[in-house]
Amino acid sequence: MQNNRITQILGIQYPIVQGPMSWMTDAKFVAAVSNAGGLGMLGPNAGLMKAPKTTEALLSTMRAEIRKTKALTDKPFGMPIILSYDFSTMGALVDLIIEEGVQVALINQLDGIDYRPFMQKFKAAGVKTIFRAGTPTPQNAREAEQLGADIVVATGFDEGGTVPSQVIGTFSIVPQIADAISIPVMAAGGIADVRGVRASLALGAEGVFVGTVLLPTVENRMAESVKQRIVDSSAQDLLLYRTQPAYYRSLPTRLAHELVAMDNRGASRDELLEASKGGYGMRLGMLEEGRADEGYISVGNGISYIHEIRSVQAVINDLMQDFAAAQTTQHITHHAA
Repeated sequence: MQNNRITQILGIQYPIVQGPMSWMTDAKFVAAVSNAGGLGMLGPNAGLMKAPKTTEALLSTMRAEIRKTKALTDKPFGMPIILSYDFSTMGALVDLIIEEGVQVALINQLDGIDYRPFMQKFKAAGVKTIFRAGTPTPQNAREAEQLGADIVVATGFDEGGTVPSQVIGTFSIVPQIADAISIPVMAAGGIADVRGVRASLALGAEGVFVGTVLLPTVENRMAESVKQRIVDSSAQDLLLYRTQPAYYRSLPTRLAHELVAMDNRGASRDELLEASKGGYGMRLGMLEEGRADEGYISVGNGISYIHEIRSVQAVINDLMQDFAAAQTTQHITHHAA
C-alpha cells in the first residue's frame, strides 16, 4: 500500500476518486473531498440550479466553479470533458481544463469519438487522465491504455446513475479489467464501506471511484430529506427500469414507479428517457427539497451500507482506513530509522 500508483499519479493522499454525479457537486463539496485526501471532481452543472443554454454560458459557469474550488483547496481536483449532450463542447472543455490548471480530466468513453487529439493536449499540459467506459470490457480498457490514459475505471452494474449495458457486477468486472491492462484500475459500483474497498483491492483494483457513499454527507448539496431517505433505505428498495443507453435505478418516487410501469408495458428506451425528464428529473428528485416525487433518486446498491449522514472526511477516513494505517506505520518506521 505504501507504493500506490493511483496516489502517485494523481498527487493525492488516498486512492479514492469522487464521481462527477451530475447536479450533486459544487466547489464546497469537491474541495471537501480533496481536502480529505481523495480527488474531488466537479460534475456537470456543478453549483447550478439551471443548466446553461449556450456553450459560452457553460464554459463561464464551469470556470467560475473551478476558481471557487481553488479558493477552498490547494489539493488536486478534476472534471469531465463531457458536461452535456452537446458533444461539440468537448474541445472547449479540454482547453478550459488546461487554461485553469485543473490537474485531472475524466474521459467518459463514447463510441465514434476520436479522443487522441484531446489526450495529446492533456499529455503535453501534464494533465492526468482517468478513462471510464460506460460498459467496461477488456477491449475498451486496452484501447484506453493505448490512447495514453493514466488510470481506467472498471464500473460494475451495482453503480448508481447510468449503469452498464452488460449486467456484470462490480466484483466480476474488476478482475477482468485488471488482468487486461498494465495501468492501474479503479473499481466503481456499490462500494460504500471498507469491505468493498478491501474486496476491490483483492481483485486487482488499486483504488475506488465512488459516488453514492458521498451523497448523504454534510457538505453535499443534495436535499436534506433525500440524504435521510438514503440512510433509511437499502438496495432491496431500489427500482430498476430501462432507459437510454441501458438501465437506471432509483429509490421509490411517484415518477420512478411510473417509469417501471411504462417499462413493464413495453415502452421504448427513448420514451422512458423522455418520461424521466433526463437530467432535470434528477435535479427535481435529489436537489430540490420536497419535490422528490416529481423526479428520481439515483443511487447505487451501496446504499445498504450507509447508516448515517456524515462529513466527507468521516466517509473517506472510513473507506481509506487501511491506507491511513499503512501510512501511519510507514511514518513511524521512517522516524524511528
